[in-house]
Amino acid sequence: MGIQGLSKVIGDHAPDAMRENEIKNFFGRKVAIDASMSIYQFMIAVRGQDGMQLTNEAGETTSHLMGIFYRTIRMVESGIKPCYVFDGKPPTLKSGELAKRQERRAEAEKEAATAQEAGDTENFDKFSRRTVKVTRAHNEECKRLLKLMGIPFMDAPCEAEAQCAALCKAGKVFAAGSEDMDTLTFGSPILVRHLTFSEQRKIPVAEIHLDKALAGLGMTTDQFIDLCILLGCDYCESIKGIGPAKAYELVKKHGTIEEVLKHIDTKKYAVPADWPFAEARRLFKTPDVTDPESVELKWEDPDEDGIVEFLVKDKGFNEERIRNAVKKLQKQRGQATQGRLDTFFTVKPKEGSASKKDTASKKSKPSGKKK
Repeated sequence: MGIQGLSKVIGDHAPDAMRENEIKNFFGRKVAIDASMSIYQFMIAVRGQDGMQLTNEAGETTSHLMGIFYRTIRMVESGIKPCYVFDGKPPTLKSGELAKRQERRAEAEKEAATAQEAGDTENFDKFSRRTVKVTRAHNEECKRLLKLMGIPFMDAPCEAEAQCAALCKAGKVFAAGSEDMDTLTFGSPILVRHLTFSEQRKIPVAEIHLDKALAGLGMTTDQFIDLCILLGCDYCESIKGIGPAKAYELVKKHGTIEEVLKHIDTKKYAVPADWPFAEARRLFKTPDVTDPESVELKWEDPDEDGIVEFLVKDKGFNEERIRNAVKKLQKQRGQATQGRLDTFFTVKPKEGSASKKDTASKKSKPSGKKK
């Protein structure tokens, strides 16, 4: 779910924090991608002409493999160095949200079956997409494929978006790639959305900068986290009746959730019983992540024969298309990746500028911060 309405709140109050971009403009960048979210998208979006998930002759779903293979290659061709982060064990506080998802999925399965029986293809397609669930087997198959492609990946101890945020904060990558806005709540300096979308959808990549969001909202990091909890997150229910505009107003006026609770009309705004907002806050501020300094991201040459063995012989993909796609990977690996210009050049100030000395000093000491 992420954070409900956060994108609109930032857009309304801190528009400078958000910008649309083209995938080619991330040339030379390393990006940590929320794998589980991406695979879920692939399984919803990558379908056959009949609207069903892609399967091979054995009836095995292959939409996730099609998505991870071709869209990763698309990123690599654009000069991006992706690494994938897989979800670990969800925190106990998320169990309520996971149970709700299971209920919604079961209801969607009933609706899809009814629509199929009635020959209602439109509603069948709509509800069948809501039944999608990424299993451990899907994840393991994607990891196997990524290894064969030479693309690094890691398992997060808990939430993948929290680990992506940690890698970004540590300077291991330029940005965290996810559709979940709570990646910002976990403190990622830069969030990139729509990076793994299909080119056919023609949706521009969205780049959101946390520092600009905080400045535009006029909030500290702690206040921003409390705002996100009020908006609605995966860890606890929101207060009924408090929408995005009201949540922003309350945090701006009172500063913390504790103070908000002292001042709101609890008859009008019913606070959930035993509302665990403090625990949700703790999870956002100190998530369970692997120390980024212990993480080594290494991109390697693709194993063409291994990819063909897996995708063609095991999964029934077209061999010619797979080999042609692998050649694109090999070509990119065989080329020396040109560094981004903004890594090597510093704008020289005009004569008489007070910062001239500082700029010269910085130029004499390469930062080594290329990401």
